Amino acid sequence: MKKALVTGASRGIGRAIAEELGRDHHVYVGASRDASEVVATLPSAEPFVVDLRDSAAVAQACAGIGELDVLVHAAGIYPKAPFDELTDEQWREAFEVNVFAGVTLVRELLPALRRSRGLILTINSGAGFHGVEGGSVYCATKFALKGLTDTLRLEEQGRVRVTSLHPGPTDTDMLAGDPRPKMSPAAVAQAARLAVDVGPEAVIDFLRVSPLRKS
Repeated sequence: MKKALVTGASRGIGRAIAEELGRDHHVYVGASRDASEVVATLPSAEPFVVDLRDSAAVAQACAGIGELDVLVHAAGIYPKAPFDELTDEQWREAFEVNVFAGVTLVRELLPALRRSRGLILTINSGAGFHGVEGGSVYCATKFALKGLTDTLRLEEQGRVRVTSLHPGPTDTDMLAGDPRPKMSPAAVAQAARLAVDVGPEAVIDFLRVSPLRKS
């Protein structure tokens, strides 16, 4: 059975992707707290509980993973505030979770992914393409994540497939109260499945998926 690691898998898009891939993958359920609830719902799974703000802890957690076919970095935080109200701590925490955790995960798991000719899938956002009022931290991290993903795709060409998935507004805790039309996390998970299943002879460089606007 193929193996997938999904961060942010306790809720929202990450959980939907873990459930989707869990149909035919053994899933490492990434969460900062107890992942047992999600693990219990999947046919083959185990917890990957680690504080993504701690790069040493992330590296240690990865040390026990010798085989991997899919790495999905779906974890993310969104400190919403005007630029002049944001603190250094908010900036640092967002980069630790949204970007640096992904850097550490890729560094530690790249040998396993190369052996399987696997897939790195980063869950980005429309905010990885344009600014959002009140979202300077989030946009900065997502632009950085896109740059990392684009470069990895070039450097790992022929060894590891790399896809950047950019969902539009999605019905998650992050956008609670947002009046815009939203799609379900399951719809985003279907897009992730497309990126997984298109291999191993092809790669989807990036995917942009948006909610259908009702007339």
